[in-house]
Amino acid sequence: MFGILSAGIAPGLALISYFYLRDQYQQEPILNVFKVFMFGAILTFPVMFMQYVIIEEDFINNGFLNSFISAAFLEEFFKWFILFLAIYKHADFDEPYDGIVYGAAISLGFATMENILYLVSYGIKFAFGRALLPVSSHALFGVLMGYYLGKAKFNIGGKNIIWLVSSFFVPFILHGFYDSILVLGKRWLFYMVPFMLCLWYISLRKVKHAHILTRKHNEEGTAF
Repeated sequence: MFGILSAGIAPGLALISYFYLRDQYQQEPILNVFKVFMFGAILTFPVMFMQYVIIEEDFINNGFLNSFISAAFLEEFFKWFILFLAIYKHADFDEPYDGIVYGAAISLGFATMENILYLVSYGIKFAFGRALLPVSSHALFGVLMGYYLGKAKFNIGGKNIIWLVSSFFVPFILHGFYDSILVLGKRWLFYMVPFMLCLWYISLRKVKHAHILTRKHNEEGTAF
């Protein structure tokens, strides 16, 4: 059991550490990041219950539609809702890059709990594949969610509403495509590899741009 717990927690811990330590200015209080991480972990249970009901009641019998509604919409909406409700107006959310830290934290809390439950059910032999795909994809969806929340929070370009809407819809659509690939059968790997490479590329570019926005934000703040 210790091995399963370690394998379940390690990828999420490594990824949140990576995004947290890339904060080049005022790093967020670790307790705040941990709380958001735990919000994501607790969120796993009500979301999984709703997904179970949808499957058992056969509300959606199309695999691709189920990918977007049961998986992508439910998971991304509730993660976004908690971030918006608990973090968006928080005083410690004081730089554009902070959105990425909190977005990654809530997504990785969710992914880590989901990962542990999966490994307990199916075995540690799936740990490596789970780390490469579900855990890292959740992290990157969270990065994109947080990136746009950061732009909305600081009204970058005067497009507050556009960025706020994007903070939900961008990860939702990408998550839907990710889960759609998984229902393709034997062909899924041929599509998943380029999808994940593109997702990493886009997300890391957003991380880089968030650093630029944060630097400008701090320079403007010290100019007065």
